[in-house]
Amino acid sequence: MKGISITGLILLAVSALLFYLTTDFTVNRIEISHVMGVMAGIGIGLIIGGMIGYVSKGSAIKAEQQRKEFKQLQKDKEELEKQAAIIAQREAELEYQNKNPQI
Repeated sequence: MKGISITGLILLAVSALLFYLTTDFTVNRIEISHVMGVMAGIGIGLIIGGMIGYVSKGSAIKAEQQRKEFKQLQKDKEELEKQAAIIAQREAELEYQNKNPQI
């Protein structure tokens, strides 16, 4: 969203500069060329905004996917640690039973 706002401000500044250079801010009447310029500016803004939105959404989706994978890996690690603890406990019990056999 921040990138789109900055792009919009840059386009606005460029259009004001071009308008100033071509007309010196003296407009007797608005002609069809002015309307065409406004429509072209809106079109360019929408195209650039769409591209920036597409890229930022793609990177946000990738970041979310990485967060989900990281959380899944943490859960898997916790499960493996629990299983390792259970196995270690069973081995300790078996070792204790082997040292002290009951006849």
